[in-house]
Amino acid sequence: MRHNIELIKTEVLSDNWYILKKITYGFTRKNGDRKQYTREAYDRGNGAVILLYNKETKKVLLTKQFRLPIYINGNPDGMLIEACAGLLDTNEPEDCIRREVEEETGFRINNIEKVFEMYMSPGSVTEILYFFIGSYHHGMKINEGGGIEDEEIEILELDIDVAIQMMYNGSIKDAKTIILLQHLKLQKIL
Repeated sequence: MRHNIELIKTEVLSDNWYILKKITYGFTRKNGDRKQYTREAYDRGNGAVILLYNKETKKVLLTKQFRLPIYINGNPDGMLIEACAGLLDTNEPEDCIRREVEEETGFRINNIEKVFEMYMSPGSVTEILYFFIGSYHHGMKINEGGGIEDEEIEILELDIDVAIQMMYNGSIKDAKTIILLQHLKLQKIL
């Protein structure tokens, strides 16, 4: 059933880093009753993520960097192990992820495969994330990686089974990374 939705009022609460809006809307329920709700939605743009893997060595390439939200939510050092990712800005998802891979890992990848797209936190964030996998080998390394400007990204090359174990023991807690690690295993890619 399609609900009749009417946007009544939109107020920008913050546009400091990204845009936080307070939105009042009307919603017609299944029984025909009309309800009004007020919610906040955070618009940070859309993004792309890729898990790089090496079939010969059975390894994956991950990054480790400081993330303020996890630090203020109890992660003692604020460091997060994750797959390479970035915001699209005005780029297409595939172009974005190729750029991010070069900046963060130092690899120039040739073949990438889009596996799916999904909303990661649709209750409050507008972002849709495009998920990719791609193979790499050390001959593709063109620079040291580590990010640009003020990013301090550590590059981790891990055996796939070690990465899966880290997921289960809580060392890897990033949702997008866990989803892609499971995808590699479920599809028997590694």
